[in-house]
Amino acid sequence: MRYILYGCMAVLLWASCRPAKKVQRIENAISKKDTVQKVMVKKDEVDSLTIVKDIVHNLKTKRIDFTTFSAKVKVDYEDKNGGDGANANIQMQKDSAIWIQLTGPFGIEGYRLLVTRDSVKLMNKLNKTVVYRSISYLKDLTQIPFDFYTLQDLIVGNTIFADGNIVSYKNADAGLQVLIVGKIFKHLLTLDKNTNLVMHSKLDDVDSVRNRTCDITFSQYQPNGDVNFSAYRQIAVAEQSRLDVKLDFKKYIFNQPVTFPFNIPKNFKRK
Repeated sequence: MRYILYGCMAVLLWASCRPAKKVQRIENAISKKDTVQKVMVKKDEVDSLTIVKDIVHNLKTKRIDFTTFSAKVKVDYEDKNGGDGANANIQMQKDSAIWIQLTGPFGIEGYRLLVTRDSVKLMNKLNKTVVYRSISYLKDLTQIPFDFYTLQDLIVGNTIFADGNIVSYKNADAGLQVLIVGKIFKHLLTLDKNTNLVMHSKLDDVDSVRNRTCDITFSQYQPNGDVNFSAYRQIAVAEQSRLDVKLDFKKYIFNQPVTFPFNIPKNFKRK
């Protein structure tokens, strides 16, 4: 279960329709490695570029907003050492706290994690230990520049690392593909042509030496009030080795009271 926790942390730390059909295909299509190419836009392509920019802008303005969020998630995890599964109970207060409980077979609780804007507390209930760290611990653990706000966005299904310049786009069979390049990552977004919902998100390092990549597939979108929530996600993270995680949200509720129980027994050892 320790590997599941680290996997979840690494991953959890890594919406109209007609305009998309007008998008013109760019001569230099996005390559398999998403190589950055500067696109020269012709006059007859200006309207299409404007449409693409509007679609991407709407992704930012129509992000899932909430006061509180709670969910029960089935987690499946696999890396080079094998696979495993667990159930996660998640409670969040926006911009304040993220609480995660991991339970294994037979309902045995293994870990509790409490993340605030400046700290991380990790309780191992099997080994009776507790770890106190600054928020930078998440960055050190995953080697990815996640902060508290990125983590909460990833959990509720908002796009992350989508700031930057649109350098290419095309109307592909898989959907509208837009390549955005920021300071750290190249981000290839694939959007559904009818709804403009994000179907796939691929992050690659701008620095090719690092060769980090993260693939997130969003599916099973469900309407919840004025938002669409992706209830099933497949996530693959790779650098020197590969990590695959599936998140199956069995239950989720917005804007209901939440609690963050984190009472540490006296006999637990601090690390």
